[in-house]
Amino acid sequence: MLNIVLFGPPGAGKGTQSQKLIDTYHLIHLSTGDLLRSEIAAGTELGLRAKGLMDQGMLVPDEVVIGMIDSKLKENKDAVGFIFDGFPRTVKQAESLDVLLDQNNTAISGMIALEVSEEELTKRLLLRGQTSGRPDDQNEELVRKRVQEYNTKTAPVAGYYANQGKYHAINGIGEIEAIFTEICDIIDSYATQLKA
Repeated sequence: MLNIVLFGPPGAGKGTQSQKLIDTYHLIHLSTGDLLRSEIAAGTELGLRAKGLMDQGMLVPDEVVIGMIDSKLKENKDAVGFIFDGFPRTVKQAESLDVLLDQNNTAISGMIALEVSEEELTKRLLLRGQTSGRPDDQNEELVRKRVQEYNTKTAPVAGYYANQGKYHAINGIGEIEAIFTEICDIIDSYATQLKA
């Protein structure tokens, strides 16, 4: 199974590249935000638990998110693979994900990180705020805070996968197609290793 962690700060281009990868490799997109929304909409036990916490302004605990990912893996046993987007965000989550995938007889093939400078991210997010109407993308102070939070909390996850020899960084600035080609080259090398 081809399992990719697509990594990068808000505004790095993960959404754009995810869609292209899904179309090309027929992978299932696992976005924790989408998962939470669909579980809540379906009124599942995990969804109700998550909603209760979110309504109190609390973060959804890792075990609830891992439970949702587990459900998705079991629903899609015949999948070619998955793209993990927005998860794992911490080393603890990465460790839990490894355990879960191992229980499902698979593993992370690799992490692809889109690297973009803080200035470029701020510019992109503020521009996105003008077109998307997302309030969190319209306030420069909030945007910079989100990027800093990413750098502090999420960046150590890169080290976790680097220690496993699964980390690949790509310059996220440039033509979308050129970046996509670079990502495909890395994924094709994963696919070759899986067949070996």
